[in-house]
This record gives sequence, C-alpha cells and structure tokens, in this order.
Amino acid sequence: MPDGSARTRTARAKKVPAGEAPAAEPPAKDTARVRSPDAERTRLDIIAVARSEFVEKGLDGASVNDIAARTRTTKPMIYYYFGSKEKLYAAVMEEAYGGMRAVEQSLRLEHLEPMEAVRRLVEVTFDYHADNPDFVRLIAIENIHLARHIAAAPAIAKRNAAVIEIIRALLKRGEQEGVFRKGVDPVDLHLLISSFCFYRVSNRHTWSAIFGRDVETAKHAAAQRRMIVEAVERYLAA
Repeated sequence: MPDGSARTRTARAKKVPAGEAPAAEPPAKDTARVRSPDAERTRLDIIAVARSEFVEKGLDGASVNDIAARTRTTKPMIYYYFGSKEKLYAAVMEEAYGGMRAVEQSLRLEHLEPMEAVRRLVEVTFDYHADNPDFVRLIAIENIHLARHIAAAPAIAKRNAAVIEIIRALLKRGEQEGVFRKGVDPVDLHLLISSFCFYRVSNRHTWSAIFGRDVETAKHAAAQRRMIVEAVERYLAA
C-alpha cells in the first residue's frame, strides 16, 4: 500500500489546470491490435489511398496529411502503422508487386504444356501492365530513387523471387521435353517479357506525341500482345 507521500505525489501529477485537457499519451504499439481484422482493414485502406497519392505526386510530392485526409484515420495513426512516409511508400511498393506475383502464382503453369505455359505467362504479364498503369508508374518512380526503398525492404525482393523460380522450373521442363532451347537464363527471359509490357505503358504518352499512335487502342494492343507472345515463343523454340 503506498504511503502518504506517494499518494500526494500521485495527486499532484494528475492535477490539471482548469479548462485544460491532460496531455494524451501516444498509443502503445500492441502487436495483437495491429494484426486484428479492423487494424488490417485500416492498414490496407491507408495503402490504397497512399498508392494513389504516390502515383499522382511521386514520393517527394506526396503528403501524409493529404493521405490522412482521404482515409478514415489520422496522421499520427499512419505513423503508428508505418513509422514514416518512406516506410509507407515501401509498403505500397510491396503491395503493388504482390498483385503481379499473385496473378502469376494463380496460373498453375505446371499443369500446362511448356510452350502453352509460356504463352499464358506472357499474355497475363501483358494484360496486367496494360490494366494497371499505376503499377508501372510506381516502378518508374522507384527507379528515379535508384531503388533504395526496395533495397531496404528485403521482403519485396523475396516476394519477387517467386516469378524467377516459376520461369526456372518452366524452362527446365521445356528443355527436358525438347521443346525449349538450352541455356536460357530465367532472369533474362523475365526481362524480355517485362520490358516490352512495361515500356508500352510507361512511354505511351511520349510514343503518342512523337509517332501519333495510341498504343492503348484495342487494335494496336491486340497486335502488340500477339507480337510479344510470338517473339518469346520463337526465342525459346528448340
């Protein structure tokens, strides 16, 4: 039981001038609460709004105040969940890459013939880039920053390694069946596929201004989709 002096000190500590609210203490970071369904919904809501903000304004131009104003939370809570604007940006990047990787893993390519599997992979990669120009813009922004945020987030590299393993297994199976040429590097093949799909979206505005062609029209998009599929098929053919 506290003695009289202890009670007196406690009373003095709690005494607040009239009309003035006591200073609020920052919330303790409770792991269980952060991982609760409500907390996860809040986190994903912040990421969705932040993604739009970063796509529109870039990392430097984006404002945590503006992000908070467009969510059902506050600026202190955004820092509570993510720690800083840079870490929030890294979380947005991880979520963006995760969308592409989730689509690839859902294809179940191991159940398709090797060439059919490659064709499907290329088509899905093309479609994902075409349907998600904000994904392309985020990657372009991160390259402006020399990929330092991705480099500081090992989870992103680990998550993206999955597509290389998918391609590696596919190449091995195609070689064993005599369908693919030997010695194709899976990272180089991924670069070949992604580069065309990425460039036509990232540079669509300059391409249109210089050459007067809108690559997003149904006619041109369909032709380009067939072209990259055929290019990869012919490159891989034994």
